[in-house]
Amino acid sequence: MNAAAEEVPRLRVLVRAATSRDALMTAQVLEHADIASYRCADNHAVARELGKGAGALLIAEEAFSEPDAQELIRSLTMQPPWSDLPVLVLARQGANSRAVVDAMNLQANVTVLERPMRVAALISALRSALRARARQYELRTVVDGLRESDQRKTEFLATLAHELRNPMAPLTTSLAILRRMHPEEEAQPYYDLMGRQLDHMVRLVNDLMEVSRVTRAKIELRRETLAIADVIAGAVELSKPLIDAAKHRLEVDIPEPASFVHGDRVRLTQVFSNLLNNAAKYTPEGGHIRVGVERLEDRVVVRVEDDGVGIPPQMLQSVFGMFVQVSGMARAGQGGLGIGLTLVKSLVELHGGTVDAQSAGEDCGTRLTVTLPRVTADFAAAAPADAPNADPRVLQDILIVDDNRDAADSMATLLELMGSRTTVAYDGESALLKAAEVLPSIAILDIGMPHMDGCELARRLREDPIHRHMAIVALTGWGQQAERQRIASSGFDLHLLKPVDIDHLAAMLEKLSMRGA
Repeated sequence: MNAAAEEVPRLRVLVRAATSRDALMTAQVLEHADIASYRCADNHAVARELGKGAGALLIAEEAFSEPDAQELIRSLTMQPPWSDLPVLVLARQGANSRAVVDAMNLQANVTVLERPMRVAALISALRSALRARARQYELRTVVDGLRESDQRKTEFLATLAHELRNPMAPLTTSLAILRRMHPEEEAQPYYDLMGRQLDHMVRLVNDLMEVSRVTRAKIELRRETLAIADVIAGAVELSKPLIDAAKHRLEVDIPEPASFVHGDRVRLTQVFSNLLNNAAKYTPEGGHIRVGVERLEDRVVVRVEDDGVGIPPQMLQSVFGMFVQVSGMARAGQGGLGIGLTLVKSLVELHGGTVDAQSAGEDCGTRLTVTLPRVTADFAAAAPADAPNADPRVLQDILIVDDNRDAADSMATLLELMGSRTTVAYDGESALLKAAEVLPSIAILDIGMPHMDGCELARRLREDPIHRHMAIVALTGWGQQAERQRIASSGFDLHLLKPVDIDHLAAMLEKLSMRGA
């Protein structure tokens, strides 16, 4: 291999000639043309060198008739997705041989050249192939960069979701404590309001882990039978501050009888809240927003209309695209990422519905129409009603370990209100000492603690025979698949994400306590 080949091995030409003399002559011709090359003595050498990188393969047809031809063929047909290595087959003059036919039938970028051929034609063919190969390497670099960027984005979203879950956990727990303290009747609506808003935050943060799931229809819907009037009321509640701040007049027209849909309450509320937010943002102060519902035989049609800045006709088909911003509207809408209507479209389609936009043009207002499948009143009546929030008694000694003191203390208070005896530790070392002292039947461990994390603490507890009957629960803000696998292999009985649903936690703890009884 010449010096040029060592400097640029991935753009070298691998030469597999019929004879060693032919290989030497070919290499000399390529060197004279300033083309790096490497002479391969057999097909095994070709397969080995292809793994190191090559710009093209110049190969005699005889190579496809040799005993080790299958190794060569595997190398050519099992390339990475980005790779389409140019293969120039030097065929003998005359009729097509079986070897040439087999080469042409390969799922590879094969060009057959008849020999003997003019040197200029060979060099020209190789330079063309190498230019194409160089573009492949450039595209691979771009793809690798995009993959790395996507990985960084995924890691950022996972960290962000974790950091947002941590403060939401004590908020959720504290709200559950306040509700169990039998608040005054006039305070109950505000507790309900806070609970709904926290539920929305929790669901949205969960989806931060894989934001692409929304547009790839990977969101898991929690379907129930819903009155469309209730969904719209929830959306209005979420959007009311924005509407009021702009002094808009909101009109909601929902005729009787009630219309029902089968869907996810949070997701459908998100759809209509998003449409109301858009209407409020893109309508000048003091505008008019109207929500109307029409009940058809098998569908429910919801229209959100405004008298705002409108949409140019040429943009009506593209407003649902990711990151699309209508020119001149960004300032009116106080900026934004341009993903709101993309999410609306994806979520509506997940519910088997459609959404479309209408506008007579700039400054002529906008109408967004959502159509959803309607379920019958009989279906709605047959749907199971939500069970009332129970307050099961979890009569256990429970160890709570979390370096977030607010989260640990509020969880302890809540579980004590539910009848348990609790012990709190804020780090792994203290937890080991307290576990040996009180011998809890259940341990709830945070994972992301400094010094000794929750997985190491769980392993240490499992190694001690005095804790062999203790149930161990992971309560963490990390929810990606790799973290779940690590937690499962560390000896946990259960993995719950922060902020946990309190009734679900109580039911799980009760089940664990029955197992240990």
